[in-house]
Amino acid sequence: MSNVAPTLKASPWAAYVVILAGVVAALQVGKLPPALPALGEALGLTLMQAGFLLSLVQLAGMALGLFVGLAADGWGLRRSMLMGLLVLALASALGGLSQSPQAMLVWRALDGVGFLWVTLPAPALIRRMVAPGHLRSVLGYWGAYMPLGTALTLLAGPLWIPAWGWRSWWELFACLSMGMALLLWRVVPHETPSSSAPGADSAAAAPWPQRLHETLTAPGPWWVALAFAMYSGQWLAVVGFLPSIYTQAGLSGALLGALTALAAAVNMLGNMASGKCLQKGISAALLLAVGYAAMAIGSFAAFGPWTESSAEWRYAGVLLFSCVGGLVPGTLFSLAVRLAPHERNVSTTVGWMQQGSAAGQFSGPPVVAWLASQTGNWHWTWMATGSCSLMGIVLSVLIARTLKRTSGQNSMP
Repeated sequence: MSNVAPTLKASPWAAYVVILAGVVAALQVGKLPPALPALGEALGLTLMQAGFLLSLVQLAGMALGLFVGLAADGWGLRRSMLMGLLVLALASALGGLSQSPQAMLVWRALDGVGFLWVTLPAPALIRRMVAPGHLRSVLGYWGAYMPLGTALTLLAGPLWIPAWGWRSWWELFACLSMGMALLLWRVVPHETPSSSAPGADSAAAAPWPQRLHETLTAPGPWWVALAFAMYSGQWLAVVGFLPSIYTQAGLSGALLGALTALAAAVNMLGNMASGKCLQKGISAALLLAVGYAAMAIGSFAAFGPWTESSAEWRYAGVLLFSCVGGLVPGTLFSLAVRLAPHERNVSTTVGWMQQGSAAGQFSGPPVVAWLASQTGNWHWTWMATGSCSLMGIVLSVLIARTLKRTSGQNSMP
């Protein structure tokens, strides 16, 4: 894919408003983990039910990620993001009224649909508003939307929920999503047919079967989708269950919120570092391999038998797992733009990658919960996460080979 100049005239802050919209969408995913203890009491959730509730938001991503990406490329990126924010507001408002686990599952699935409509078009929209020289860094910042949203909810949730209840927690995010939709509508410019890259057909000029075929017959979208699955499943499993793990250990309130929020927040350091490293010419495949290796080492330190008597070393392992592991998503978002077969396939490629991410997040927490329920503890978690990391390192080699074959044909903006 050739270098292109920005094709939307936007304020300098418009791209960061798009990133902020991603953070608001991530809040909808992250609102659940700190509420799990309260939901367990109110709705009688079992550990396995909590695991599926934690991952159900990704069911829409598993089933619809590719097709939402196709639709976003055809309908308009800004319009898709606005629609997604409104769906998130509706799902959160109705979810706060749930009286049963079944109702909560339904609205949690709708959260997943809105999340896709917000996050899939964002990288392509950022690409149309940011100069090529700054794109890698901005996409690295975009990669931090998920850990930032998760960290904010993990920090605020243990303080908010005991004081005002989990239902008001859901209604809070309904209001935030509505406000974000208004801000995006006011700041991000409306797309016109001339917004497509110069010298390239617009998405609408190519029928969706052609765009689907182009995406799924190229190796790059497959590798980034599988690589994201290997990352996201283990990250959500570890960070998502931290409030429950620490509650079982006797922690609560501000300390619980601070520890879990810090574990999620340090992931942003890796995300932002990935953009800087790519800007300096460091190999994307090397960054992926380093990130996965750190996740394997960190999870072993956090859950392995050799650190069982040292809470400090275990928490240090969690921080290593999340912080250096943050190199992976920031790098993959840049690779999705680079490895998309054509300008018109960027959202579709991101959608396919999100579908892989969703599959990992859907399966990771239940697998870890099953291991914990079978053994009565969390000490075999490192086996599941280590297997994902090993597969991720293999995929980083395949990505390096694909980049080598496509060098000279496609270049990163």
